[in-house]
Parts: sequence; structure tokens; C-alpha cells
Amino acid sequence: MIMAVLFTGCSSSTSELKLLMEWTVETAQEAASVQETGKKYRVGMITDIGGVKDQGFNQSAWEGLLAFHELTGAVTTFLESDTTEDFAPNLSALVENGYTLCWGVGYQCADAVLAVAEEYPEVNFAVIDNEYEDAPENVTSVVFRAQEPSFVVGYIAARVTKTGKVGFVGGAQSDIIDQFHYGYLAGVAYANQEQHTNVEAFVQYVGDFVDDKKGEELANEMYADGCDIIYAAAGGAGLGVIRSAGETDHFVIGVDKDQAYLDPKHILTSGMKKVDIAILRVSQEYTQGIDIGGRTLSFGMTEGAVGIPEGHENYADEIYDDAIALCDLIKAGKLIPPMNEEQYLAFISKL
Repeated sequence: MIMAVLFTGCSSSTSELKLLMEWTVETAQEAASVQETGKKYRVGMITDIGGVKDQGFNQSAWEGLLAFHELTGAVTTFLESDTTEDFAPNLSALVENGYTLCWGVGYQCADAVLAVAEEYPEVNFAVIDNEYEDAPENVTSVVFRAQEPSFVVGYIAARVTKTGKVGFVGGAQSDIIDQFHYGYLAGVAYANQEQHTNVEAFVQYVGDFVDDKKGEELANEMYADGCDIIYAAAGGAGLGVIRSAGETDHFVIGVDKDQAYLDPKHILTSGMKKVDIAILRVSQEYTQGIDIGGRTLSFGMTEGAVGIPEGHENYADEIYDDAIALCDLIKAGKLIPPMNEEQYLAFISKL
């Protein structure tokens, strides 16, 4: 089943979208010029099987396109798929309906993007979370340094825990989720070294990004075994972890977006991977005539595309200030969180 929502002239006045756009339009005259240019473009996206209402990764991507629409007046849409087999037909459907920049959200879309891009060399494509060894001239790769915010939330978890046990629940194992996994473990290890503590970190995987019941079951087990904080990097399956935290009165760390609104009492913080910012910026570069094809763009703390929320009602100011100091070290290149097991082992050997 393929689902779509088309925006040609809707108005969204949320503060979140306005904040996304502040960096690029400074005057009314400039805004009018951008609007006139943007109306010529049609930019669409396909989600992965987590769906656009996953409260995280896919939703953030769509919010980026909404902000792009608000800014430029461009026509924007999304297509939602039930299975990975829908990726290529959805991309083709975008092209056949006149969309000239087509986004594939998530590494699972990578093969479909490559195949459809070859079929339509005159159309621009972009993919989130995948880097090609030899990218075609009409394909842009966007990757994130998700290990950076994951390191910081791991540090926070180790500073906040009362039981000395924290957890990580991932979706399906991949190079992308390794960034969250090992960044988080490294942050815990860093806090242990700094604070002279011995916080243990436990890891479980759901096996996919949609089974919220399995996510809840794993979280229930981890909380019962003594973990009092869990970082959920599991897409829609992570919603089950959040539900478990609320029902058992424990903390959970959100992902991709600031997920505090889902359960303000139990979401300690979030490791934010701001897909919305990347999609907005790259889409606007496209409308400005910048050649985005054949490139791999990396977004992290330096680019303002990953981080943690300012709100920290559930933990102390001192810990928040120390976490922000770590962010500053990461931005300056003085602290480089690991993105995989090999880098993690090298990192902790130097602590």
C-alpha cells in the first residue's frame, strides 16, 4: 500500500518550523525572492517502513520538507511504504508525478535510490544514512555523526543512574545503529573514568524498527534486571521502550527528535539527529542551483545537526553544563566519539 500527502499551499506556523528556517531568510525581500524561486520545484520523499508517524526519524524528515515548503513555496509530498519492496515503485511514482528531487529516508532505501536514479538520470535523488563508494552524478548522500549525541547521552545516563546499570535498545543491527550503540557505551565509559564510577551498560536489539511490543518487552526485562535508564535507538520499536519506562516509572532516552513531549516525566533527554535540518538545507541548495549531485554530506555537532535538548528538568544543571562542555570539545575536534566496535575498543583503551 502506498500513501501520500501533498502540500501545495498549506500553512504551518509552529515555532519548530520557524526555528528551522531562521538561518536562511533574513529579510522580507529575500523571503519573497526565495518563494518565487521555490514555486518552480517539486520535492518529495519516501519513508522507510517505520512510517511518517514514527515520532522520530521519518517524522523529522517530513518536518524538514514542511519547513522547506513554508520557506520556498515548493510542492512537497511523502510516500509511505509497507515493505522494502515498495521503495523503488514509490521513487518511480514521485518521478512520474513531476518531482525533480526525490529523497529516500534511511539506509534501507539505498539500493532502490541507486536503481531508480540510473533509470532517471535527469532527476536528482538524495538518500539519508547511506554513503556510496562511487555515487552517480544525480545522487546525494547525507550521513550523520550520530555517535556524537549518543556519546553525550551515555555520559548523562552514567551520571544520573541510581542503580549503576543503564541499557541500550537498538532496532536492527547495522553500521548506522553502531554509531548510536558504541557512541553511547563510550559516553558511559568516559563518565566512569571521570567520576571514578563503575556504571554497567547492557545492550539488546529488537531486530527491526517497527515492533513496539518487542521493544516494550525488552525494556521491561532490562528494567526488571536493574537498569534504570535505557537509550532507545529503534525507530517505531522505541515507542515500546518509552511506554515501558512510563509504566515502570523509569527513565528512557529519546532519539532523533527531542521526544520529551511523549512522556515529560520519564524521558531523561534525547540524542537528537536532526534529519529535518539536513533535508531543509540540501533541498534549498538544490533550488538555489547548487550542484548537489555525486556528493556525500556529513552532518554533526559542528553543523548544528545533532545534539541534545536544552530542557533538562529531569537531571541536574551541573550534569547538563558538563554535557554541554563535552559538546564543545566534540565541536572543536578535541573529543572524537567512536562510531563502531573497533573505534570503541581503541577509545576505551586510552581512558
